[in-house]
Amino acid sequence: MEIVHTALFDTPHGPMKVASTGRGLAYLALPRQSGRGFEGWLRRHAPEARCREAWAPNKSAITQICEFLEGKRREFDLALDLRATSFQKDVYSALLEIPYGETRSYADIARRVGRPRAVRAVGAANGANPIALVVPCHRVVQTGGKLGGYGGGLALKKRLLAMEHSAPAPGDLL
Repeated sequence: MEIVHTALFDTPHGPMKVASTGRGLAYLALPRQSGRGFEGWLRRHAPEARCREAWAPNKSAITQICEFLEGKRREFDLALDLRATSFQKDVYSALLEIPYGETRSYADIARRVGRPRAVRAVGAANGANPIALVVPCHRVVQTGGKLGGYGGGLALKKRLLAMEHSAPAPGDLL
């Protein structure tokens, strides 16, 4: 039987929850997250799993997420257990290519995955992203720069983008 290790932790933006498996980080719940949440993810992607609250298997993910939110980290170095459709995985791979401090439009991502007409499907894949922040769906905006939606709310998306745009150059970080 699969074990999913969960841990709650506080951030400057509010409490978050991570879940990992033996393959890597599988889920990150943002504060005030909309959608089905962890229970919905669990029912869909790991219905037979047992959940166990455990800090140790999630320590690296929590540390890196907190560093990112404090502006001390630009990239994550974590194994991921992304459970998604092949289209969603293609979208998430494209999101992982967006450099820190930059944005792309939903149309850009649709073209990047070879499905230029699938702009709405890209938006739906973003909305289903189980590992927001790490898979940076906050860096996707509407054509013309309007923010669009975000599972953690538009206020958080605005703060994340502002933080990334105002960050010092990589050589300036300690």
